[in-house]
Amino acid sequence: MFVGLGNPGDSYAKNRHNVGFMVIDSLNAYMEGEHKKVIPLSQRSQIKLLQATVIEYPPHALLAKPLVFMNDSGLAVKRLIGRFKTPLNDLYIIHDDLDIPLGEYKIQKAKGPALHNGLLSVENELGSNDFVRIRVGVDNRDQNLRVPGEVYVLQNFAKDEEEKLGIVISKIVEEITKTWQ
Repeated sequence: MFVGLGNPGDSYAKNRHNVGFMVIDSLNAYMEGEHKKVIPLSQRSQIKLLQATVIEYPPHALLAKPLVFMNDSGLAVKRLIGRFKTPLNDLYIIHDDLDIPLGEYKIQKAKGPALHNGLLSVENELGSNDFVRIRVGVDNRDQNLRVPGEVYVLQNFAKDEEEKLGIVISKIVEEITKTWQ
């Protein structure tokens, strides 16, 4: 189960905080694109369920975007893993990370940024931090004019940042899906 964290609504769509949703959208495009022969379309369904948009690609993946705000993500994640009986070692949470520069990412189990309210919500609801995080770097702040993190993540990516973002999202999708072929 891959869950991208973000905030619902068009006004947040291009925010740094929504990079988890962006990765889910790219994974979905990958699955629907040239690789759709791997998973027949008849086996794919999209539903709004348990406070999340869920897209199933059996047997490879379940993609989800919570329909709740970032700080309440744990509620949706808990319901999703309960409904789909997903063990924590099969849970991947995709999120923005200010501890990592824009254009970089890390895939790590039980490790995350110093402070991320979406992750804290997930950990609190699950009673565990024993799941994989796909940490997508979004920090591109000027060291001399540093904007506070809580303000910065709610800003849209600048045009010049979008190319770097597209490259790193492609790398993440490639790494995630390389075992599905």
